[in-house]
Amino acid sequence: MLHRPSPGTIPDSPGSYQFKDHEGRVIYVGKAKSLRSRLSNYFQNPALLAPRTAQMVASASSVEWIQVRNDVEALMLEYSLIKQHKPRFNVRLRDDKSYPFLAVTVGDEWPRATVRRGGRDKTSRYFGPYAHAYAIRETLDSLTRIFPVRTCSDSKLANHRRLGRPCLLYHIEKCSGPCVGAVTAQHYEEMVRDLIGFLEGDTQSVISRLESEMAQCAAQLEFERAGRIRDRLAALRKAIEKQQMVTETADDLDCFAVVEDELEAAVQVFYVRRGRVVGRKGLIVDKVEDLSRPALVAQVLEQHYDAAPMGVPPLILVPDPPEDVETIVEWLELLRSSPDIVRGEPESGLLGRRGSADATSAEVEWWAADSSYRVERSVNPNARKGSAVEVRVPQRGDKKALMETVEKNADEEFRRHRLTRAADHNARARALTALQDHLGLPESPLRIECYDMSHLQGTDYVGSMVVMEDGLPRPSEYRRFKIKTVQGNDDFAAMGEVLTRRLSAYLAERAKPVEERRRKFSYPPQLLLVDGGKGQLGVAVEVLERLGLSAEIPVASLAKRFEEVYRPGSSEPIRIPRTSEALYLLQRIRDEAHRFAITYHRSSRGKRMTSSVLDGIAGLGPARKKRLISELGGPKALKAISKETLTGLTWLPDAVGEAVFERLHS
Repeated sequence: MLHRPSPGTIPDSPGSYQFKDHEGRVIYVGKAKSLRSRLSNYFQNPALLAPRTAQMVASASSVEWIQVRNDVEALMLEYSLIKQHKPRFNVRLRDDKSYPFLAVTVGDEWPRATVRRGGRDKTSRYFGPYAHAYAIRETLDSLTRIFPVRTCSDSKLANHRRLGRPCLLYHIEKCSGPCVGAVTAQHYEEMVRDLIGFLEGDTQSVISRLESEMAQCAAQLEFERAGRIRDRLAALRKAIEKQQMVTETADDLDCFAVVEDELEAAVQVFYVRRGRVVGRKGLIVDKVEDLSRPALVAQVLEQHYDAAPMGVPPLILVPDPPEDVETIVEWLELLRSSPDIVRGEPESGLLGRRGSADATSAEVEWWAADSSYRVERSVNPNARKGSAVEVRVPQRGDKKALMETVEKNADEEFRRHRLTRAADHNARARALTALQDHLGLPESPLRIECYDMSHLQGTDYVGSMVVMEDGLPRPSEYRRFKIKTVQGNDDFAAMGEVLTRRLSAYLAERAKPVEERRRKFSYPPQLLLVDGGKGQLGVAVEVLERLGLSAEIPVASLAKRFEEVYRPGSSEPIRIPRTSEALYLLQRIRDEAHRFAITYHRSSRGKRMTSSVLDGIAGLGPARKKRLISELGGPKALKAISKETLTGLTWLPDAVGEAVFERLHS
């Protein structure tokens, strides 16, 4: 059991704290402006804590803390400890795929451009990441026509040096031939510099330099070389056209968007340099701790910029203001001014920074409840000048439009991620088995039906039934219900009507001979799930008992607020572990039922709002109705017209005229 330390022993200063389990493993790391104030929040009635926080505290057996001097150091120490211990209750970002980068090996004697994935070394410049490998290869193919730097491996370069002849790429003018001395080191360095400048978005200076060089060659009557530069300029301008300008000015910024549900979040970031998108990246967040939207945005920024592929720009656009934004901005400015800051290894003191050669050094003592750490800090007091960083939410204009684009990409990636996860047969099998265990079902629920209601202030009441078989949606089995007997806003009565109609249809089908049964409603669910809490569960139980099916069909309800599952006979909810595939499965079918119900409700409301009193009259089709309204007026004008006038129309049959009159006066 977790022992609460005396409040007087906890320092009232910034720092990081760590909860440990009975085996000494760190299960949660946090930071605080005041350790005393923050830790006291955990030692209260568990019923008042958020469910995931309460679960973490229940799993912990001890808590320790490390005191630091300011909020920025607390933030850096927190993430350093998260990277070291990988606590199970901390949010972690992970790439939703392995993104390729375009790397320029500036540390080589003859730098080369290549496509890389995975880890990055300090002797290369990286650009991207790109969404698809084919996109970066097409980009590289175009760029080597403009900037003919080598793309071959070091071993191939050495081999052609030994042979004394270049490869095919030299002959098709996609390499300048450094292996055979066909280019000087100075000219090659200029090409590499131009390539890097182009990839950073600095296109105008490259164009200006090539135009000047072409004019100089023409003036010196070197027309062949001037023609080659002209061709390079044409290819360069064509490549620039493909880079869409997303801001009105040549801004450097990163734009983040977040799409989330209760369990996971998808993060999409676009890297904009000189007003053009030069890369993008997608991340998935496993929300293992209770986080508000501002806290989630703060965690995304902290973890992303700890190893940002494109550095820290002066402007960062976010969907919501992050929690403790002043500390985040101060930390980002420090990273922007000192990009070579590195994290120390645990044995060197958990946290270390290495600055430039002219930095001043000072020692700082880090201490915890049971040990002390000493760390070398290197800080240049003038390093942050000119390195201001702004974090803000776009409100209008081109940056707002960019944010909307990034949000669409995040939503698409999130849907793709969930579909990919659902397509995994093993995951589905584990989910169904886990669901059987957690809910105490007699068998694995291979067929699950979920029900939801939708209405607008009691009007256009509809219900939905969605079906999952073997963990996959079966749209052909979905059913829609228009509520017929409920007046006003009464979800319980509406749910009762839908369940009664569905299960009565099942009983009617079951009574028929096997060969006469239809697919519709002929199979019972192995789990009947209703969207809601105890009230909706009670309605489902009452319907099953009334129809004599309570012993055959298991039933459960899923409450939205805390993703709590209720089963008959128990007043306490079943809290399925949030990392369980079973909870993910229930959430998916609940969300699908909600979507299906809302879609039908909107369709019904739209039809009602555009319907006419003349609809449904036998013999009065769209053409006759249109002519009737255009010649005689709308329903109000038609009501004032006599039956003789309507039946006297030569183009309208007498029976139809009489039917129109009866409808208008009924």
